[in-house]
Amino acid sequence: MASPLDLDQLRTFVAIVDTGSFTRAAEEVFKTQSAVSMQVRRLEERLGADLFERNGRTVKLTDDGARLLTYARRMLCLSQETLSAFDEETIEGHVRIGLPDDYAERFLPEIMARFVRSNPRVELQIACETTSSLIEHVEKNHLDVALVCPTKTHAWSEIVRTEPLHFVTSAAHSVHEEPVLPLAIGRADCGWRQQGIEALRRVGREHRILFTSWSAQIVTSAVLAGLAVSVLPECALRPGMRVLTEAEGFPRLADAQIALMRGRNSQSSAVAALVQHIRESLQNLPVTPRETITTRLPETRMIRSQRLRPGVGLAGW
Repeated sequence: MASPLDLDQLRTFVAIVDTGSFTRAAEEVFKTQSAVSMQVRRLEERLGADLFERNGRTVKLTDDGARLLTYARRMLCLSQETLSAFDEETIEGHVRIGLPDDYAERFLPEIMARFVRSNPRVELQIACETTSSLIEHVEKNHLDVALVCPTKTHAWSEIVRTEPLHFVTSAAHSVHEEPVLPLAIGRADCGWRQQGIEALRRVGREHRILFTSWSAQIVTSAVLAGLAVSVLPECALRPGMRVLTEAEGFPRLADAQIALMRGRNSQSSAVAALVQHIRESLQNLPVTPRETITTRLPETRMIRSQRLRPGVGLAGW
């Protein structure tokens, strides 16, 4: 296997995966369906592996196909970055992007890495605020792009990622066993907060809001310290947390969605390029199935959480 892989074959392979069929992939890469089939056959022969399971009109990746997909995307991305580096008409300018801090920690490194390598002359101006503030900034044209929790009043946003939403607790504490469940959650307009409280009410679980904050770091700290339970999407889970299950009395929650908003006056090529990079980055990041997320306690001594004395709190919460 000394000869290099054919980038055109890899591009066709990725198009099949992204579109879900050989027919739509043929339209995507401007080839006939027979030419697409031939490219896949040659790629399979080159690798000595079957890449797709064909069942009528549907196609599904084999294990080898899924393994190739990661490399194929990286190779195509690097090829595009190389071309961009020698393109005298490369995109220039600046883009203002906003996102909540929990999204920033999880997704921003991937987005920045993909975008900056391909568009080295574009300056990114980044703001981390709450969803409500970000929506307002987009509407006032203070931001070009924002990642937010979708709202019913902003139907013009685009859903770019879906993740499981969980009740979470500290893996080393038993605060979730308190008779009145203490919560560390977002502010009143937070969709995750609203869904979690409504779910607890449905099952008759007594609870009280101990900490309220728009800062993901503060909510995370409260959970890891064993002070409270929170409602967080998978992207916000940290080592030292564990997901609470239905068997423990915590109802299953609907998945959390991440929406992309684009300013109506933000039509530059730099903004368009960033939007495309965001879509690709978030759609390609894996989502851990609910069944594989750790729900058991680690082999450690459980610590009974201490209640805060009246009047004792944390500054800035």
